Amino acid sequence: MDSASQNARSAAAKHALDTEPQYIDAPLTAAAAFLVLTINSGEQAMDKARSVVASTDDLVKDIRIQQVNSSVFTCNVGISHHAWEPLTKKPLPKELKPFQEIRGAQHTAVATEGDLLYHIRCDSVDLIIEFEKILLEAFGDSVTAVDDVTGFRYYNGRDLLEFVDGTANPDGLDLPEATLVGDEDAPYAGGSYVVIQKYLHNLTAWRSQTTETQEAVIGRTKFDNIELPDATEGQKSHKTLCTIQDAEGEHDILRDNMPFANPGRGEYGTYFIGYSRHLWVTEKMLERMFIGDPPPLHDRILDYSRAVTGVTFFVPARKFLSDLDG
Repeated sequence: MDSASQNARSAAAKHALDTEPQYIDAPLTAAAAFLVLTINSGEQAMDKARSVVASTDDLVKDIRIQQVNSSVFTCNVGISHHAWEPLTKKPLPKELKPFQEIRGAQHTAVATEGDLLYHIRCDSVDLIIEFEKILLEAFGDSVTAVDDVTGFRYYNGRDLLEFVDGTANPDGLDLPEATLVGDEDAPYAGGSYVVIQKYLHNLTAWRSQTTETQEAVIGRTKFDNIELPDATEGQKSHKTLCTIQDAEGEHDILRDNMPFANPGRGEYGTYFIGYSRHLWVTEKMLERMFIGDPPPLHDRILDYSRAVTGVTFFVPARKFLSDLDG
């Protein structure tokens, strides 16, 4: 092999290493946690937070070495618009901005606080708890937890509304194409935009509806998950409103939603998390849900599911994170 070929291979290998994504495409697991943190004020707190974020891979290894079976354990770290420049000391990714409140005629997608997101996936809740424990011990008083939800896989991938969730997720080669930033923002190639929302369900109201009404709201059959035809008039289904198409074709996102519950408090919900190559795709979906297409014909799922949080993050490539404390 001549020197030019060797240099080309070396450059390709370096590019692959520099743009290796976090665990965006990790398989579905039996459990997942969504830990949202704010960084406390002061330079010392920011420095400490930066150091811990940079060492996330090491903390993950500390957990994996304790696994007694082949259970998956992954963790993705997202950084918000507010924290990006002080934490990374780098310019913003092109599309990163704060979550924008969306106020429809009847329902609102609220914007809430959050500087860091830890999306933890595992088949064993005990490992999730252990990881959060050592993570928060490492952060010390540099951060404040503003949300911490552990979700569970429910009845063959169904949500607590009892419909299969995530059917439209991209797979194969479509998955990185839909979720990972490319040459359009070269310094952040391998990264992904993430939107999270916590929804609380009114199960009493939902269960009072007929199966046919529920299916019309969702846009799929309840028991065998068959896609129903798109409505040609009136309020469109959740499935239709969340399908984003333009002259370039259909634009997908990766949903890794999880049900969560606290029956003693009567709390049942879905934690929505969407990974996308382009933030505008997820924003358009939410706009169509809350405002309607056409307005004011909102997504009827919102009559039974209330959004109580909303934050946007960017999940950079793994090397970007590890280099933060360099």
